[in-house]
Amino acid sequence: MAGWYTVKQGDCLASLAARHGLPDWRAIYNHPQNGPLQQKRPNPNVIAPGDRAYIPDRESQSKDAVVDQRNTYKLARDKTTLRVVVADEDGQPYQQVEYQLTIGEETFTGRTDGEGMVRQVIDAQATSGVLKVMWPDAPLRQCTWQLKLGHLDPASEISGVQARLNNLGYPAGPVDGILGPVTRAAVRAFQDKYQLTVDGDPGPNTQAKLEEVHGS
Repeated sequence: MAGWYTVKQGDCLASLAARHGLPDWRAIYNHPQNGPLQQKRPNPNVIAPGDRAYIPDRESQSKDAVVDQRNTYKLARDKTTLRVVVADEDGQPYQQVEYQLTIGEETFTGRTDGEGMVRQVIDAQATSGVLKVMWPDAPLRQCTWQLKLGHLDPASEISGVQARLNNLGYPAGPVDGILGPVTRAAVRAFQDKYQLTVDGDPGPNTQAKLEEVHGS
């Protein structure tokens, strides 16, 4: 049933669309009722707890069937694409290194591309995963990250600033939305690195640079 929904932590438009039987995130984001959401969140991949989204009714579909015969239909789960860039503390990507990505009961393997990116189609309703990167020439060298899918808040929120700083190797403390001394120190380190005004205040220029460096 169509209606308004208040976004919770861990939600993304792809998972909401899958949960409500819609074809993809565009069915929600491009709906006329969601004009205010589009203005507030110009990047549809990043929404925040408390945002309001209108969820439209799903369109019914019909399939031909043979009378007096058993007919079997399989409902395909919606998919989305996960993109993760793996880099060192200086932002240099780990190119062409082996990875193992586990999402639910599925495990994917491959190599990062020339930009250090892992790109994998996954279940749109997945909320967590584990990414392991391995160096074959150094068997004991590997890194493992616990992934929280759909948990990245917009960079305009302090929680979004904290999450991006932590992901980029600037320890900002817990992602709690509080601009405390630890977070301010991480902001200053980031600002110094990218030649911004070093004041510990994550203003619009710092937010824009965080989105650029982080990739979203």
